[in-house]
Amino acid sequence: MEKIKLSVHGLIDFVMRSGDIDNTFTGISRMKEGQKIHQKLQKEYGKYYEKEVVLKNEIEYKDLIFAVEGRADGIYHKGNEVLIDEIKSTTRNLEDLKYNSNPLHWAQAKCYGYFYCVKNNLEEIDIQLTYYQVESDDIKRIIEKFTKADLEEFYFTLLDLYLDFSVMILKFKKERDEHIRTLQFPFLSYRKGQRKMTVGVYKTIRDKNILFAEAPTGIGKTMSTLFPSIKAVGEGLTDKIFYLTARSTTKEAAVKAVYRLMDRGLRFKAVIITAKDKICINDEVKCNPKDCPFAKGHFDRVNDAILDIYENEEILNMETIIDYSKKHKVCPMEFQLDMAIYSDLVVCDYNYVFDPTVYLRRFFEGTVEKYTFLIDESHNLVDRGRDMYSKEISMKKINQLVNLLEEDDYKVKNALNKISNIIDDFYRLAENNKYYISKYIDDDFVSEIIFTMRTMEKFLTDKKDKPYYDDVLDLYFEFSKFVKISDFYSDNYITLVISKEDDIFFKIMCLDTSPIFKNILKRAESSVFFSATLSPIPFYADVLGAEEDYYYLRLNSPFDSDNLKVGIVPISTRYQDREENYSRITKILENYTNKKGNYMLFFPSYKFMQEVYDRFNKEDKDVIKQDSNLTELGREQFLKQFKEDTSIIAFVVLGGVFSEGIDLVGDRLNGAAIVSVGLPGISVERNLIKDYYDEKENTGFEYAYIYPGMNKVAQAAGRVIRDKDDKGTVLLIDDRFLKNPYRKLLPRSWNSIKVLNSLIRTNNKRG
Repeated sequence: MEKIKLSVHGLIDFVMRSGDIDNTFTGISRMKEGQKIHQKLQKEYGKYYEKEVVLKNEIEYKDLIFAVEGRADGIYHKGNEVLIDEIKSTTRNLEDLKYNSNPLHWAQAKCYGYFYCVKNNLEEIDIQLTYYQVESDDIKRIIEKFTKADLEEFYFTLLDLYLDFSVMILKFKKERDEHIRTLQFPFLSYRKGQRKMTVGVYKTIRDKNILFAEAPTGIGKTMSTLFPSIKAVGEGLTDKIFYLTARSTTKEAAVKAVYRLMDRGLRFKAVIITAKDKICINDEVKCNPKDCPFAKGHFDRVNDAILDIYENEEILNMETIIDYSKKHKVCPMEFQLDMAIYSDLVVCDYNYVFDPTVYLRRFFEGTVEKYTFLIDESHNLVDRGRDMYSKEISMKKINQLVNLLEEDDYKVKNALNKISNIIDDFYRLAENNKYYISKYIDDDFVSEIIFTMRTMEKFLTDKKDKPYYDDVLDLYFEFSKFVKISDFYSDNYITLVISKEDDIFFKIMCLDTSPIFKNILKRAESSVFFSATLSPIPFYADVLGAEEDYYYLRLNSPFDSDNLKVGIVPISTRYQDREENYSRITKILENYTNKKGNYMLFFPSYKFMQEVYDRFNKEDKDVIKQDSNLTELGREQFLKQFKEDTSIIAFVVLGGVFSEGIDLVGDRLNGAAIVSVGLPGISVERNLIKDYYDEKENTGFEYAYIYPGMNKVAQAAGRVIRDKDDKGTVLLIDDRFLKNPYRKLLPRSWNSIKVLNSLIRTNNKRG
């Protein structure tokens, strides 16, 4: 008999939701209190109260098995007395709340009541909704007694309303699994290393483990991860695949791979999540029924849209989502998130799984499905992760807003002035007027932020016509994220108050995401981290939150190693030697680019690039330079200049937009020169990371500087050989490339590396 698995929340949402999307400002500063409210009320019941109880029910109904699961806030049981308790915080007047005030709340609680009765052979049970008024701290409890028969009738009514969609889902999944069983690898043969990676991914999913795979360009990483994951779906080893990326180009690669498999007979539901500002149909993103016709009545129409698109489409990209959104007059952003629930593959940015402010709660809180994470270009997640879990407040921005506020906004102004003064007080403790650090967060400061947010909420609710309304709202959301991030503060954090660019910042900085990511990875039963550059693997496993027991693969390049010639010019690019060596490096690069072809010259900073660019002989040469304010369109136009028959010499920044994610195949790129070992610029923040890992593992300089720097070098060098027929050269300019640990971190596929001392001697004679 076929089985449908879903959550209580998912069932009720699909069957009972109605009305508008309305994201107009209502106030969110109470998010921390929301958790405390639950904890406080749960504690009051004492030892007879069991909190956060998972309740499951599996039942045969109309030739299907429904496996439904959820988490009740609490169950009070003393002797024969049992009470299911659902806690809800509200800003509404408690006198207005009656039994039928919120049918969704009761529906949720009644499902839990039914599940409990079935499991414990009870014929009746008490169900309570506990409403906590967040402004007055008043509590209202509404209790009703239900018989098991009444609850069963209600629950079966929900299942009946979900039944048609259930049949549609099961029909498709049956066809999907039949097609997956006969699905063949979509190429005539595996590339060198590709089968090994494919098998490794499959075993990782089967064994519910974590894999770190370093797979050089050409192996076919996208297909090597997706194909075995899809086969695992067909075998019931996993229910849903999240393909997580850092850039839109890698999203496109995943979609192309699915299309190729569909050409071989695959049936699969895949949705590509697009950011709200890109997928919104309106000229301006305003998610409320007043400004958006798609928000008004969205929930009254969205189920018809879901049924329609599910029956007729399999690849749900931005264009398809928008077409059906217009047809059914629903919000495309919310619609695509709904469709992700019913899709087998979700292709999206890292943020939707890892970022604490935007992650997809509908999947990761109370899920009943088995997930697999495929994390592309995983090396990017190290710094991205630290940024997600760090937050700074600008004193300058606060003061600018204070100056905009009018006299009648004195409450907001006074509260903001107090925040500004506290930041200033901390900065006065700074050493040498540079920065102040602490291993603790000041709880009083966080409390002041929350108090200020409450003051701002009154303004944001009542004064929407003020010309500086958006400025207040922007700062409010910055405060909100700061408060959210402060919840994660622990031994892996540091507080930094620092002066930069005529401003003073109060920053809570995440030095190590591993404790946080360790919990996030538990949202999936298996995870695969993969990249062309993932050395040393133990470093990435450590910082990205893997337990000690993980799989790893380091694969060799499938391309002929003779196609790439690598040379090292042992000359210092260290900061103290740069002024002396700018001219010598310029001459080396002029010699390197004398041969016809297209070249990229990578520099550790814009300043270094500019110094060499100014000295470079541009006569009769097509020399271009990366602009520091390059737009996405500018990036595309920059790359279009590289053609098979051109001789472009491009000055670009190492670790920038041209260091990875670009494919200039054939003679569109013949060589790359990389100046320096790519170490991140020395900064207070980097040194704090260094100090943290020195104290923890005595690996500070490696973790903070060497490993991130050499990853940038390997990524930049990887632009040269993109195809089996490509040939080219890489020139490394820095004497440290000859020394460990730098030498050990160079790609293993670089079999023969020449030391070009002659280039230094030649240039010394010219100088």
